[in-house]
Amino acid sequence: MEKVLIFSDGASKGNPGPGGWAAVVVAGERVTELGGFEKHTTNNRMELRGAIEGLRDAHVPGGAQTVVYTDSSYVINGITKWIHGWKKGGWKTKDKKPVVNQDLWQSLDAAVAAHGREIEWQYVGGHVGVAGNERVDVIASDLAEGKKVALYRGALSGYSVDISNLGADSGLQKSKSASSARSKAKAYSYISRVDGKVLVHKTWKECEERVRGKTARFKKALTPQEEKDIVADFSK
Repeated sequence: MEKVLIFSDGASKGNPGPGGWAAVVVAGERVTELGGFEKHTTNNRMELRGAIEGLRDAHVPGGAQTVVYTDSSYVINGITKWIHGWKKGGWKTKDKKPVVNQDLWQSLDAAVAAHGREIEWQYVGGHVGVAGNERVDVIASDLAEGKKVALYRGALSGYSVDISNLGADSGLQKSKSASSARSKAKAYSYISRVDGKVLVHKTWKECEERVRGKTARFKKALTPQEEKDIVADFSK
């Protein structure tokens, strides 16, 4: 069975802040890149917009299945699990609070219904080398930063992205895993540099208060030796 592929992503610089959304739709031998900008928004809203616009644009040949690739667990869990309870509960959460981003969830629900074909929602890790995901990340991020982006519309044969490459780069996966493990590890200290002065902080709160809103460098140290190394580097 022929498949229609949709890659979607979103970005917000500041979260909230200026944002961009993107989608790449591959239907048969045609590729369509989509993207847009919003002045003040969030990552989650842009992730939703990417998926919505991708589905709206996808023209599915008879019998074809659609696969949506996204690195947003929020989008996948919302559209495949949470939305059923929200609709039954009058768009309220289990705590009886209004669903956040209800307008876009309703738009995505409508886009899924209008699509009229089976949709497989596929999670893909961000920044692990999957070509389509990397491309929508670039589009969304560039648009969020106010950059002009040339969006491709044309034959698959003329597309510069190896969109058929759905495999993740093992090296990038390991690097991302290591970065994630480090971010979760208990800190020994935090080091900051502001206006040339280097300080060591025992808590992230202290470090954050010093660097917030300033041109600064800061880094987490996991050991006493790493703290010394960072201080030496920041003192150069």
